[in-house]
Amino acid sequence: MISNSVFEFENRTDRAASNPSRLSMISLRSSFRFLLLQYTGRLPSQLLRHWIYRRIYHLKLGQDSVIYNSCEIRDPHQITIGDFTSIGDHCTLDGRGGLTIGNSVNFSTGVWIWTMQHKVNDPNFGCESSPVVIEDYAWISCRTVVLPGVHVGKGAVVAAGAVVTKDVEPYTIVGGVPAKKIGDRSHDLDYRLKSGLHFW
Repeated sequence: MISNSVFEFENRTDRAASNPSRLSMISLRSSFRFLLLQYTGRLPSQLLRHWIYRRIYHLKLGQDSVIYNSCEIRDPHQITIGDFTSIGDHCTLDGRGGLTIGNSVNFSTGVWIWTMQHKVNDPNFGCESSPVVIEDYAWISCRTVVLPGVHVGKGAVVAAGAVVTKDVEPYTIVGGVPAKKIGDRSHDLDYRLKSGLHFW
């Protein structure tokens, strides 16, 4: 079962509510980790960023995969990224509900992946989470949004500007708001993505 740090934080704060100093320490520690994570995304060195993501935040990042500059990552310890995958600059990866990204996946600039959202009809505006899975060779193009619970199949393409609310079948091309099938992709895919840069 995938844990959720937001709910864990709420449980800790509930237990600490009778002790204001303990509550302050929990809040301060969480704020510091969040701030460090934000600054990590802006460091001008892939090697340093990746080291921090792996060693401090326990993000599982595969061989020769790259996370480019200025990405926002939430709950990296619940994110798994396969080998030879490229995460473009200014992406948002939300790991709160669990996020799995396969091998040779390409995220273009500004992709938003969300695994948690508010319940629209909940009188208390509560939250719900559901994992997102992006399979091998998928290409998620620029300025797209993938919502909680979506499974993007192997080799699928999400066209620029799309909002994905439902599963995407393997080797299909989807586009629009909400995203719908607009084409097919070749099944003959056998490539490895790799960054040639080290300072972006």
